[in-house]
Amino acid sequence: MAEAAYDRIGVGYRQVRQPDPRIAARIEAALGDAGTVLNVGAGTGSYEPSERQVTAVEPSEVMISQRPEGAAPVVQARAEALPFDDDSFDAAMAIITVHHWDDAAAGLAEMRRVARDRVVVLTFEAPALAEMWMVRDYVPRLLEIHEEMMGPLADLTAALPGARVEPVPIPRDCTDAFWCALWDRPELHLDAELRRGSSGWQVMNAAELAEAERGIEALRADLASGAWDERYGHLRGAAELDIGLRLVVAPA
Repeated sequence: MAEAAYDRIGVGYRQVRQPDPRIAARIEAALGDAGTVLNVGAGTGSYEPSERQVTAVEPSEVMISQRPEGAAPVVQARAEALPFDDDSFDAAMAIITVHHWDDAAAGLAEMRRVARDRVVVLTFEAPALAEMWMVRDYVPRLLEIHEEMMGPLADLTAALPGARVEPVPIPRDCTDAFWCALWDRPELHLDAELRRGSSGWQVMNAAELAEAERGIEALRADLASGAWDERYGHLRGAAELDIGLRLVVAPA
């Protein structure tokens, strides 16, 4: 199998990306009464429901190697060519992964093919990130990368007829430490190891990384001087923030 994206960028992923129970509850609700679930682009197993019969599909050996003991059985395959018969599962889910697929429309069509009842996708509406302080004041390249990778949400819903889209605000102190989930904890962005858990940082070239490091140093200075808190300190007390995370639920 050709190298998967996360064979390059997934090292150490599981240490940073711990599922948040509040986001997990939204995914569980979207799955309804599905007893059998296919998790496509399953990675290390985040957000796999424990009370259902789950089968995982993941192309990256690096990610598969980080799946914990007792995780759902995993098949190494790509979303665009799922090795299952039609209607093999009650539901198919894909959690913050579609933007890494070579052909999103083909992968979504495969999910519809193998699911009897519904398809559940968690993704981002990238333009909503434009108001995030991190991209506005410090590392604008992160927004550009997400817009390039994710494309319009309308393209995704067009591939899932009958889909409904639900906003999923990110709760404060989110345990899933992808970069924009740290909207209330700016100090955590200073941790280079933590930044490795978000693909936006990992796909930057050398020049982009150098520019991003200058942004991180500006953030460090603003935190030390109190300038960040003067502008954004009100976020530290907010319960949640909508930064474009979207749950897409569609009939199969």
